Amino acid sequence: MTVHGLRSDAARNHLRIVTAAAMAFEIDGPAVSLDEIANRAGVGIATLYRRFGTREELIKAVAEHVFTEEIATAIVADGPDPWTDLVTSLTSTVDAFAAHPVLVSLAAGHAVMGMDTMAAYAAARDHLLQRAITAGVVRPDLTAPDLKAIVVMALAIVQKDEHGCQPTATRRHLTLLFDGMRPTGRPLPTA
Repeated sequence: MTVHGLRSDAARNHLRIVTAAAMAFEIDGPAVSLDEIANRAGVGIATLYRRFGTREELIKAVAEHVFTEEIATAIVADGPDPWTDLVTSLTSTVDAFAAHPVLVSLAAGHAVMGMDTMAAYAAARDHLLQRAITAGVVRPDLTAPDLKAIVVMALAIVQKDEHGCQPTATRRHLTLLFDGMRPTGRPLPTA
């Protein structure tokens, strides 16, 4: 992640802090102290406050970092098979969100998910959807909000085992959701 406008040492500290915070939120929970995050990042608490100012600003920066590095990169664009590209992209999106459940909850609670990176992700996802519709491999009335709902439904069923791994059942349920995207000849009910 490149942090525009920062000196190289400040950019390194920024990256160390957001990386440490992402891990701390998932391991220690949403109430982890900023002192603990600074300690894990190897910086002083003054550096953390100078860089982010508030807990909310830190949460926003962590959400942007994770979204940019893990979720926005989930899109498989313009591969040879529109169906495979769409399914792979949605599966990777679910996996990336599932790896950060505490952060996703914090970001939603602090309304920080309206980032520019999300707009770029949405445009890439919409492009994938249009390719799949044009190729006839998904329902012609499938919409971007439908894809978002599929990700949300998949996240609702994701549970990890005692080793932190997603069980095979998650892939089974994703397959059921994805099969619902296939063309059936019957239109989807209106919302």
